[in-house]
Formats: sequence, C-alpha cells, structure tokens
Amino acid sequence: MYSTPYHGDKDLSQLSFLITGGAGFIGSNLVEYLLKYKAGKVRVLDNFATGHRSNIEQFFENPNFELIEGDIRDLDTCNLAAKDVDYILHQAALGSVPRSINDPITSNEVNVSGFLNMLQACRSQNVKRMIYAASSSTYGDSKELPKVEDRIGKPLSPYAVTKYVNELYADVFSNLYNLELIGLRYFNVFGQRQDPNGAYAAVIPKFASQLLRHESPLINGTGDYSRDFTYIDNVVQMNIKSALTENPEALNKVYNVAFGQKTTLNELVQILKSNLATYDPAIADIEITYGPLRNGDIPHSLASIDRAVNFLGYNPYYSIEMGLREALKWYALETI
Repeated sequence: MYSTPYHGDKDLSQLSFLITGGAGFIGSNLVEYLLKYKAGKVRVLDNFATGHRSNIEQFFENPNFELIEGDIRDLDTCNLAAKDVDYILHQAALGSVPRSINDPITSNEVNVSGFLNMLQACRSQNVKRMIYAASSSTYGDSKELPKVEDRIGKPLSPYAVTKYVNELYADVFSNLYNLELIGLRYFNVFGQRQDPNGAYAAVIPKFASQLLRHESPLINGTGDYSRDFTYIDNVVQMNIKSALTENPEALNKVYNVAFGQKTTLNELVQILKSNLATYDPAIADIEITYGPLRNGDIPHSLASIDRAVNFLGYNPYYSIEMGLREALKWYALETI
C-alpha cells in the first residue's frame, strides 16, 4: 500500500498530525501512510464506538505513534489531543444514513457538536490546518450529474444535515478566526479495514462478506441506483495533498473526493461475483435478492473532480475495478 508518496519532497519527520477517528477505516489508513513515510508524530483520538483497536494495534510499538482514548464530544479531550500538532485530519463521525434516521440525536451530538469542539480546539491550540471529512450526502435531492461542489440540493437525512452543518461552521470559522480548513466530500469509499459487519456496514464489504459466505446480497430497489465508488488510496491522497498544499487558493474550500465513474449496484454485484469467483467458483452462481428502497438514499451519485485536480493536483489512480482487486484480497482473508 501507498508505494506512491503523495507529499512530494516534503520531510514529514518535522511534522505532527492528529487523526480523529484514527482507529476507523479511513483514519487507520491515514495513520499507516503517515507512519510509513516517517511523520514526526502521529496521534490518534478515538473512543472506539465504531473504530477497532485491531486496525491500529500494529502501530502501538512505533515510537512516533500515540493513542488518546477519548470522545470528540468532550472539549477538554479535543484540546488535549490538538496540543502541539501541526495538522488535524478529522475523520471522527457517526456515519450511515440509516443510523442517523434511527438515532438523529446521537448523530447530531457527534457530527455537529463534536465537530464544533474540534474547530474550537484547532483555534485555541494554534493548529496550522484542519482537513475534515465531509460527505457526498450533502448533495441531497440534487439531480444534477456530475455533482459540482458549489451546487447542492436539500439534504435527505439527518446525517446529510450534520455534514452540511460542518461545512457551514468551517466557513464561518475560517472567516472569523482566520483558520485554514479544507472539507473533503467523500463518495462511497471502500478498501482494507472497512468493517463488513453490523447493521450499518457499507455496501461493498457487506456484499463481499455475504458472497464469500454463500449468502444472497440484498439490494434495496431495482439495483439501478448508482454510486461513484472510491478506493481508499485515492482518499489518502486527497487528505495528504490537502494538508500539505502550499497553494493559498486551495484553502477554505470543499472538494469532491471520488474517481469520477458511475457504477450501478447491479454492476457492482457482477464485478464482485466475478472477482470473488476466483477464490470460490460457486460464488458466480449466487442469486441476488431485491427489497424495498431505503429512506434517505439518493438515486445517483457521480462526482466532478475538476476542482481537486485544478487546486490540489489530485490524480486518482484507482478505478473501482482496480480498487476492488486490491480490497477483495483483504475481504477474502478476513472472511475465509
């Protein structure tokens, strides 16, 4: 992983980073990248509500790694975690549209109040820059394709509301307090360390895990809904480029993080079956189950990545097919 460095010729050994939610899927991959390229300090803040110790335990013996077990809903904890760090990569959140529909209060407490705490900590601890995880759910009911950052619709779920509020708060804090903030609207990220279990598992690890157990995946709707599935390596690239960019025009903006390719759920299942059949030929014959649509789901998602390319030099390498070939090795090892 990460054989290509995304930090150019910058010496990371003189820099310190805080990754909130660092025991989660995206966060732990950021930790891996930074430690691989010898960052001076990599601190993780996580309460392990959705993250896993197994994702980061391989780093515990690294002298440049530090773990703070705590919750972003506590301001003192946020200030402690942000002390003496140059950059914050804020990944901590409660994801999932269905989870937010079932429990909007907790989603708001974590995603909005927790985010506000991190902004305040960034300000009070004189952090150079914070990169934060935004979401493609912000586009809501907009039917425009591809999705362009400056044109959004009405949010369709409490989760989408929380992520849009993050962007609004970031804009206010950048203007009032002169903070350097960049938001990354993730589009359906997948890859190694993504949890295939639980009620709110993302579709790719969930489907892959089910197929490997010879279970029939359930597609909500007819399977014609589409997504811009984005491999984790592309997301790591955007976080690193956003944190270290020296282009002043790139700051205090929101960027789509995607590959720029639309894939329907039916197409996704066929790609999964074809790839997984190399591990187990019986998977090719598993039937797919179809059920009712889920509340809050948007029909189609396809990103324009022009802004990221132009301002940050973003160059996503992994298409869904390339990413799945890498990710399925991990999913197969975890399931078999």
